[in-house]
Amino acid sequence: MAKWKCNMCGYVYDDDAEGTAFEDLPDDYKCPMCGATKDMFSKVE
Repeated sequence: MAKWKCNMCGYVYDDDAEGTAFEDLPDDYKCPMCGATKDMFSKVE
């Protein structure tokens, strides 16, 4: 699984911790910290 970081506030979405792959989240997913849209996240390598 992977981790995704919000480019606006730095929040990290962890697939393992959340139990859902980031790619599988609905298109209208918003960052729980700042409300940024899904396209504002970058995969953490």
